[in-house]
Amino acid sequence: MKTYDVIVIGAGIAGCCSAFFLKQQGLSVLVVDRSGVAATGGSSAAGAFVSPKIGKGSPLQTLTNEAYEFAKDFYLEYFPKHFSQTGIVRMPKDEEDAQKFQTYETFNQASRRWIKREELEKLGIKDDFKSFLFNEAGVCDAPKMCESILKNIPYEQFNVDKLEHTKGVWKLFSTDATLFKQAKNILLATGYENTLFDMRYMGVKGTWGSRGDYETDLKLDVSMHKSISVSANIKGIIKLGATHNKAKDPCMACDGEPLKKLFATASTMVNTHDFRLKETFCGMRAGSKDYFPLLGLVIDVPYMLKNYPKLPRGLRLTQPPKKIPNLYICNGLGGRGFVFAPIMGKILADLILYGDEVIASVNPDRLFLKWCRKLPINV
Repeated sequence: MKTYDVIVIGAGIAGCCSAFFLKQQGLSVLVVDRSGVAATGGSSAAGAFVSPKIGKGSPLQTLTNEAYEFAKDFYLEYFPKHFSQTGIVRMPKDEEDAQKFQTYETFNQASRRWIKREELEKLGIKDDFKSFLFNEAGVCDAPKMCESILKNIPYEQFNVDKLEHTKGVWKLFSTDATLFKQAKNILLATGYENTLFDMRYMGVKGTWGSRGDYETDLKLDVSMHKSISVSANIKGIIKLGATHNKAKDPCMACDGEPLKKLFATASTMVNTHDFRLKETFCGMRAGSKDYFPLLGLVIDVPYMLKNYPKLPRGLRLTQPPKKIPNLYICNGLGGRGFVFAPIMGKILADLILYGDEVIASVNPDRLFLKWCRKLPINV
C-alpha cells in the first residue's frame, strides 16, 4: 500500500490547482473524487470567467484582484489552450450603478479602459452605459482546464466514506471498508458537501449556479458581465451563466427551466435569435460567510468544546485552537473559483511544505470564536 505525501479529496478547480502546486514541489500526490474531474459541484457548472473585481478598494477586492493577476498568468503559462483571453466587458446594472462606476476608477489597477455605447454596439453588445473593458481577462473551458491540470497527477474515482489517523498516517476508507488509500496529509477540497469532520464553524454555504451552452453563428469576440455572464463565441458556443439561486430545492424554484431567466436577460444584452441550447449545467458553489476563501488546517472542534467549555460564554483563547494533525482545507471560493484557485493552491502548498503562515483573511480560524459564541451556553 503506497503512502502518498498528500491525498486531495475533490477534483474541482480548488483540488486540481492545489494538487498541481504540491506535485510541482516534488511531493507524491493522489487526487480522488466520488464522481469525476469537475463532474459535480461548482466547477461542473462554472462559466469559469477570469476577471478582476471592481469596487472601492475593499480587502476582498484587493485579494480578488491579486488572485486574478496570479490566475491569468498561471493559465497563460501552463494551460493557454484552455484559457481564451477574450477580454471581458463589465457593465453597470442600471443608472445608479453607472454612477458608482465613476467612483471605482481610482481603485482598480487591472489593465482596462472605458468603452462607450457606440463601441459596444460595434461589438454586438446592447447597452446604454459606459462600461469597463478588461482586455486581459478571459474565460476557461472548465472541465478541460481541470483535466489538463491533472494530466500528470494520479487520479482515482473513489468515494471517501471515512477517515482515520493512526501513527502519523491518514487512511481513507470507501463504503466498502476493505478498500482504502493512505497518506501523510489530507486536503479537503470537497466544496459545499462535507460529512467527514465537524467544520460547522467555517459556515460554508451553497448557492446554485446554472449555465447553458448555446450553439450560434453570432459573431461575438468579447465576453461580458452584467447581472449574468455571457461569454464570447468560442468555437461556435456562447455560454450564459449566473450564481443566483439560493433555494434549497433549485429544481422546484426553476420549475424545470433553469435557464429561462438567464436567456431572457441575455436577450437584452446580445442578439439571441439563433441561439440553440446544446447543454445545461447546474451545480452548488461553496462560499464562506464573509466571502473570503477558506484555507488552512482544520480545528479539532470536539476537543476544543470539551476542554474549553466556556467558549460559548466568550472565553478568549491565549493560543491558537488545537488542529487536527495534517488535515487541511481549501474551500469557499464562491463564484470566482477559477480566479482564486491557483493562488490558493500555491499558498496551500507552501503551508504544507514549509509551514508558511496563512494570511488571516483566508485562515478558517478567523471564524471559530464567533461561531462558538453563538452556541447554546450549555454546549
